[in-house]
Amino acid sequence: MSSPIFDLADEYITAYARLHPMFAGMAGIKGDFGVASDLGPDAVEDRARLDRETLARLRALESAGSADDLARLHMAERLESGLALHDAGEWRRALRVPYGFIQTLCSYVDLAPRRTEGEWRVLVARIRAIPEMFATWRQTMNAGIDEGQTVALLQVVEGAKQARRNAEVRVFDKHVDAYGDGPQARDLREAADAAYAAFASAAEYLERAYAPHAAAKDGVGEERYLLHARATLGADLDARDAYAWAWDELHRIEDEMAAEADHIAASAGLSGSGLDEVIAHLDATETLADHEAYLAWLREKHHGALEALNGVHFDIDPRLLELDVELVQGSSAGSAYYTGPSEDLSRPGRTWWPVAERERFAVWGELTTVFHEGVPGHHLQIGQTKVAGDGLSRFAKVFGSVSGHAEGWALYAERLSDELGWFTDPGTRLGMLKGSALRAARVAIDIGWHLDLPLPAAEAKRHGERWDFDVALEVLQQRGRIAGHRARPEIVRYAGWPGQAICYKLGERAWIAARDEAKAAAGSDFDIKDWHTRALNLGPVGLDNLAAVLRGE
Repeated sequence: MSSPIFDLADEYITAYARLHPMFAGMAGIKGDFGVASDLGPDAVEDRARLDRETLARLRALESAGSADDLARLHMAERLESGLALHDAGEWRRALRVPYGFIQTLCSYVDLAPRRTEGEWRVLVARIRAIPEMFATWRQTMNAGIDEGQTVALLQVVEGAKQARRNAEVRVFDKHVDAYGDGPQARDLREAADAAYAAFASAAEYLERAYAPHAAAKDGVGEERYLLHARATLGADLDARDAYAWAWDELHRIEDEMAAEADHIAASAGLSGSGLDEVIAHLDATETLADHEAYLAWLREKHHGALEALNGVHFDIDPRLLELDVELVQGSSAGSAYYTGPSEDLSRPGRTWWPVAERERFAVWGELTTVFHEGVPGHHLQIGQTKVAGDGLSRFAKVFGSVSGHAEGWALYAERLSDELGWFTDPGTRLGMLKGSALRAARVAIDIGWHLDLPLPAAEAKRHGERWDFDVALEVLQQRGRIAGHRARPEIVRYAGWPGQAICYKLGERAWIAARDEAKAAAGSDFDIKDWHTRALNLGPVGLDNLAAVLRGE
């Protein structure tokens, strides 16, 4: 489709890629944009200026139809929420652990194609650019010190650990080993060694230069939190209402978990056992013992879901039937994650599974995550934006993701998988419920901790009256029942990425409400495959606008 609004969206993506080559590489945008992104204050302001100018031009353009209306609605909302964060100075707090700049550097390298000498040359260049990008990043962090806008000490300590770990485990040696003794072997080794030195230097900078200026409190306060929530949800948040709802939702799920545990106990000859005993039984019996078996299981479940859904509950584009699965060694990330296809689909979507220090894998609790990260979750939703054709702007396809929309859909995908009866292996439905309890606990923790809200009276007796790191960790472990290797990284993540942890459950609530509305309106004529097709073809939409857009308004 060609229209002034779509043309502006295309122009914006190209201009932004020139200003941020790492973004272009991560998104798989073809073009000669360079390799190293300038992350210093002047470059950050250049990107903000592009956003302001684009938003002003967008507001002045006339719409040529419904596709234009959707493109304008989404693009304006994303630019406005991003500029609100920029204008509040959040750009000066350029550290987020574990999913932030330090992790992105590794992903930037890992996502580089490696089939030809030319592609290996790009990978070498990306590794070689890491010291330069760290140098400009420090300028921005120093600007935060100068303005008194710094991240909390927890992020600094954990960021230093993450950077030093990347150096110590030599995260790029897997590429060095895979390349072997080809003509670029020496360049690749020298680039990797320089990158490891840069990671180690960044850790030292955080510990010695930045830490004395770090904020003492982990919580960001209500004003900052609502700005972040607006950006992650694409919606204004009634924080106290969401906080109360989260506790109610957690109690509902806990009741369902208890009933499911009773069913498992009866089936396994463990009558009278409680939830903890049932989980211990599943951890002992429904596990895989090595990395090879784990990877094989993950691949089987991913591709089995694709085959089962295609043509039945979704019409899946053939270009999305390729989905890579990869284990991640030495990562500080506590949970699996997804990276979408490149813009031209030459790089497929991929799910990444950190193994941490584990040697055994409790797959009964991870099947639900397969559906979340793969299909019908992130891969279908994010992949569909890449194959949607002319109905979506380039901005929507490669730039404009909304966490509440995306994570809400992925949690809806887990619930849909339950509705389809896919949790038949022992314990897997309890695993789905356990994951849902985790997401409800996240909402309570994230809002309560950052806004310093009191715990409800009954919860205060169990966990304490006010939130801090230890209370948050206890609630996540006891009520969210998170796997041990994931607990601490999760709490660190909530502290450094305010408003993101709430996206899953609040997003799921919005998706379920939208589907219920459509079912009520259509009655017996409701066709879930058609609804899924329409929903995914919309591309990313802020939660404030989701129901109306699905209604065609």
